[in-house]
Amino acid sequence: MRISEVFYSVQGEGVLAGVPSVFVRTSGCNLRCSWCDTPYTSWKPEGEELSIDAIVGRVAGFPAAKHVVITGGEPMIAHGVVELSERFGALGLHITFETAGTVFAPVACNLMSISPKLANSTPDGVFHDRHEQLRIQPDVLQRLTREYDYQLKFVVAKESDLAELQAIVKTLGAPAEKVILMPEGITSETLSERGAWIAELCKTHGYRFGPRLHVYLYGNRRGV
Repeated sequence: MRISEVFYSVQGEGVLAGVPSVFVRTSGCNLRCSWCDTPYTSWKPEGEELSIDAIVGRVAGFPAAKHVVITGGEPMIAHGVVELSERFGALGLHITFETAGTVFAPVACNLMSISPKLANSTPDGVFHDRHEQLRIQPDVLQRLTREYDYQLKFVVAKESDLAELQAIVKTLGAPAEKVILMPEGITSETLSERGAWIAELCKTHGYRFGPRLHVYLYGNRRGV
């Protein structure tokens, strides 16, 4: 598997924010989000080829961790990801997958963290049409939310994003408590500015507010 990085940190997003976790970041993505904060896994994918045994060995090097997060890029397209997840499950680790919800794979997973990409993610240029066609896959989203415990994380950049995300939530029949709104941004200042009005939207509609804890703690950098 092509792996961008393996590191030990605290989960920065979603219902498990603050939980110490080992992150296994696969390299490669089928989308090209305009605001992607890990371009080294999508726009210009990089990493090293590691065997599943090697990946498991690196994760085992953090014995205090009881949670592992398989992320990307888009981990659902990574060759060997089903076997990798099953190995982690056999070790008794809590497994979170972070996915855009465009591809299904029958992985072992305790929490499917699904982040459907809104129109605010669509880039200009040569990737525009492909990204726009792929970013929402209703059948995949329905299957993921039906077969796994899940959360829906939406990256919100402007108030007009609300209508699109609410349409997705309604189609999936997701309860409000499973919906998390996160401000788009890679600096504490931007997150705080957008977070103020996004929190008000959450209060109005019963959604969760999701701060990007790792950015506040460590800044926008790799390995955290």
